[in-house]
Order: sequence, then structure tokens, then C-alpha cells
Amino acid sequence: MTGDSVPLKEHLAALRDADRRFEDERDRRYTEVNIEREKALKIKETADLAALQLAREIQTYKDEKANELREQISSERGLYATNKDIDPIKSYVAGQTGRGLGMNALFGWGMAILMAGLALSALLLRR
Repeated sequence: MTGDSVPLKEHLAALRDADRRFEDERDRRYTEVNIEREKALKIKETADLAALQLAREIQTYKDEKANELREQISSERGLYATNKDIDPIKSYVAGQTGRGLGMNALFGWGMAILMAGLALSALLLRR
């Protein structure tokens, strides 16, 4: 009986030692995982801050371009002929298109284009 108990003690001691080494290895891996998780979190935070800054810059750029476009539209608004200015030209063109074929139709279109050009130039010269 004494002969059997010595190897059992050694066996149990070896199991305890293996358990201790296993737990130490597990603890070491958990620690490494936590360290890597912290590093990843820091990287994510840095990337989030950079993305936020980039989003701010993009929005500022978009706002500036939208303001420039609004200013351009406002400044060009008076350059276009209104329906009131074009009505005489429309009535002239409408009267000329139904009168004839061939040269008469061509002459009517030519006059309409000429009148449109004159109306637009008159609008531009008024400014």
C-alpha cells in the first residue's frame, strides 16, 4: 500500500502542477487579449476622431460651395428674359409658322431668331 501511495502523490502533484501551468498560460493569454483589445480601442477612437474631423471638413466644403452657387444664381437671376419679355416674340413666331411653306417658313424662323437675339441683346444692354 505504501508503494502505491507514492506514485499517486507524485501523480496528483504532477496534475496540480499541470493545472497551475494551464491557469498561468490562460491568464497570460487573457492578459494579452485585453492588451490587444485596448490597443484596438485606441486605434478605433483615433480613427473615429479623424473621421469626424473629415466629415466636418466635407460639410464645410459643401456649405461653401452651396453658398457660392446661391450667390451665382442670385447674381444671374436678372440676366434671363422673363415670359413678359418673350410674349411678343412668341406671338410673332406663332403667326409666322402657319402662313406658308418653304421660304416663308424659313423666313419666319429667321425673323424669330433675329427677334430673339435682338430682345436678348436689348436686355443685356439695359444693364
